[in-house]
Amino acid sequence: MSAPSPVSALIRAATLVTSGIFLILKFSYIIEISYTITLISLIGIFTALFSGLTALVQNDSKRIIAYSTCSQLGYMAFSCGLSQYHVSFFRLINHGCFKALLFLGIGSLIHNIDNKQDIRNLGNLIMVFPSNYSMFLIGSLTLAGIPFLSGFYSKDTIIEISFVNYSFHGFSIYFFSLFIAILTTIYSTRLIYLVYLKNSNLNRLLF
Repeated sequence: MSAPSPVSALIRAATLVTSGIFLILKFSYIIEISYTITLISLIGIFTALFSGLTALVQNDSKRIIAYSTCSQLGYMAFSCGLSQYHVSFFRLINHGCFKALLFLGIGSLIHNIDNKQDIRNLGNLIMVFPSNYSMFLIGSLTLAGIPFLSGFYSKDTIIEISFVNYSFHGFSIYFFSLFIAILTTIYSTRLIYLVYLKNSNLNRLLF
C-alpha cells in the first residue's frame, strides 16, 4: 500500500494481481478437462466475499481500492467457473481501465494533502479538488456497476450468465455475485462520502 500511486495503478489494476486470472484463461482447455471448475468458483466466491468485507472496514483510502481489486478478481473467477472465459477477459480489461483511474485519482489527492490517507481525517475535499472528485466519482460509479458505464456491462454479464445457469452451482454464484455487488456499492459510497462530502475542517488547514 506504500508504493507510489502510478506504480499501484500499474501493478494492482492491470498487471501483477490479474496475472493469475490471465493464467487461468490461457490454460482454460486444461481446466475444462480436469474438472476443477467448481474449485475455481469456490475460490472466487471466497476471495470476492472476504476482500469486499475487508474493504468495508478499512480506513486507509488506498487499502480500500486495493481490496476492491481483490474482490473484483472474484468476479473474474466466477465467469471462469461458469466456463465463460471471454466474459472474464472482458471484465479483466474493463477493470484495469477504471481501477487505474481510481488509483491515480486517490494518488493525486494524497499528494496534494500532505500524504494523508486515513479517510477519518479527511472530508469536504470536493470544494478544494472538484476536478479530482469528478474523475474519482466516474471511476467509483463504474466500479459499482452503474448502468451505461463500462463496469456495468461486464459485471451485469457475469450476473446474468450465472442466473441463466440452472444449477445449484450457478445459483450460488448468482447469489454471491449480487451480495458482493452490494458490498462494492457500499464501500465505494463510504469512500466518496468520507473523503469528499463529509463536513470537515481539513480544507481550512490546507491553506
